[in-house]
Amino acid sequence: MAAMARDLLAQDSVDATLERITASATELVDGCDAAGVLVLHTSEVETLAPTDQLVVDSDRLQVEAGEGPCFAAARSAAGERAFRIADLADEQQRWPVYAPRARELGVGSMMGFLLFTDDEDLGALNLYSRRPGAFTEADELAGWLLASHAAVAFSSARAHARMRQAVATRHTIGEATGILMGRQRLAHSQAFEVLRRYSQENNVKLSEVARLVCEGKRTVW
Repeated sequence: MAAMARDLLAQDSVDATLERITASATELVDGCDAAGVLVLHTSEVETLAPTDQLVVDSDRLQVEAGEGPCFAAARSAAGERAFRIADLADEQQRWPVYAPRARELGVGSMMGFLLFTDDEDLGALNLYSRRPGAFTEADELAGWLLASHAAVAFSSARAHARMRQAVATRHTIGEATGILMGRQRLAHSQAFEVLRRYSQENNVKLSEVARLVCEGKRTVW
């Protein structure tokens, strides 16, 4: 588990981190046949780094049914921060639409863990087994430990990605400003104001205007 935690933090992108998280679940948790991260947005559900088509199909089914255990784990305010389901066949009263159809997909048992830090909720790590009764209390503990490390790594990867994007955007805007200064003999503040005004008047993000100027695809003067 310690080696896994170091490995997660060593990944160089959000996608790589997520893929390592779900792969670690299948490697470290006995009985886990598939894993994925479910993220709830305002109007849609996103399945990240699934290790098997079963994960994608289960998430899609929960969206169609409007119910399911992964939703409960991802919505920390409305449900538990972890769940362990021994047999989907016994859950038809709780999830009358999802449970029987999930069994048809081949889902036997499941576990799910909210991925969260002190600052944000990130989604849920969901583990699947095709066999009922596959997960024990020890497996649930292993899943909790994995989810705790995964949340920190996921949050860190997203923060680094945002930082890299901000630096890249700042560089592009600076380059575009320099192009205007050279071509139009403008001061730095004047060149930046040209970009800003064009962005506002045409409802185009400043970073996108700068990119197009740098690529010679748009004239803003």
